[in-house]
Amino acid sequence: MTNEFTSLIELRRDLHAHPETGWTEFYTTARLAEEFKQLGYKLAFGTKVIPEEKRLGVPDDSELDQARERAKREGAAGYFLHQMRQTTGMVAEKQYGNGPVIGLRVDIDALNISESSDTAHFPSSAGFASKHPGLMHACGPDGHAAIGVGVARTIDRLDAFDGTLRIFCQPAEEGCRGGLAMSQSSYLQGVDALFSLHIGMGHGTGKVVAGFERPLANAKLNVKFTGEETHAGRSPEDGRNALQAATTAIQNLYAISRHASGTTRINIGRVRSPNPVNVVASETRMRVGVRASTEAALQYMLDRAEDILDNSARMHDVAVDWDMYGRATTFKADEPAINAVVDAAESHNQISDVVNRAKFGASEDASYLIRRVQELGGVATYLGIGAARPAGHHTAHFDFDEDAIGIGVDVVADSIRRIARCEDLCQ
Repeated sequence: MTNEFTSLIELRRDLHAHPETGWTEFYTTARLAEEFKQLGYKLAFGTKVIPEEKRLGVPDDSELDQARERAKREGAAGYFLHQMRQTTGMVAEKQYGNGPVIGLRVDIDALNISESSDTAHFPSSAGFASKHPGLMHACGPDGHAAIGVGVARTIDRLDAFDGTLRIFCQPAEEGCRGGLAMSQSSYLQGVDALFSLHIGMGHGTGKVVAGFERPLANAKLNVKFTGEETHAGRSPEDGRNALQAATTAIQNLYAISRHASGTTRINIGRVRSPNPVNVVASETRMRVGVRASTEAALQYMLDRAEDILDNSARMHDVAVDWDMYGRATTFKADEPAINAVVDAAESHNQISDVVNRAKFGASEDASYLIRRVQELGGVATYLGIGAARPAGHHTAHFDFDEDAIGIGVDVVADSIRRIARCEDLCQ
């Protein structure tokens, strides 16, 4: 194991110990910026790479301020924090020649999950478990970010890439809150090929999926019903019951007729109505998730959901408001990008199995970046780097085989070099 690989593992463990949820990744962004700056990459932060008004599901200012202060206490460079201001995310870019512009997107945010303190859980026994109560890297972005740095180091070290490499460190992947915003970045202009990646995904160490594709399009709504409170025993007729409107909506949302144009899903994942038992509820909040295999089917589900929310409120004489908390689309991976990954993976003896294409199965926030590159004339794919796991993604015991970091670096860096050499990107 080389010193560089050990360093990447140390970086992964540092990020794992300092998890930050969407739009609060101040420490993570600053830590990655240090690595890219040492390699001579030009760095752009925050609103220079993400239109502020396009962000979804952004915490309030006080939470952002607290996250910035925590990052500063934990050693994040003030120089980078100043450039971020209140918006996380970064693009690192370096030109190596006059060839094509190749992009690599890695996600950087964590989840609201309390990490296991069980001694059988390796991050706990090895001393790099989350230092932030209730927050955890439980899906792999700590590894994805380490791979991104490793790819930059490899490209920088080898004289085998005649082009420009842009690495997109995307915030707020969880909940599909950051991809749409970053897809509007001017830095996607001119990208000839884009790679995105994920560790694990049900595949063991040594397996590579060259093209995960066709994720479900996704929309998440924050919904608020507002009524009028009153004593439920003395004067129930004076109240307007927000909770009753919400339950009416829930029953009917689940009853939306499915559509022949594609697969559809709906789920109400959270309902909250903090209210005494003897008072008619004046406020109820809930979160609605809608998914579909096509944009058309997703829009059908959204239109029906909005009708149901409006009519449920009207039926019970309450007000209703909602906003889009998250959004993702679907995509198909491009053959030239897939071929580059397949050729790269098959050239490395640590890869035991290569799959050309596989269905994603869930939703993916990189979808908007991929679609944007494709719309602008480039090619893209979303590859899977297999990694043995002791537990599933989004669980308190999640961890992954750190050998996948080195494998990911080798495959992605080689894929970048191969597609850059492909005449007219193989088209």
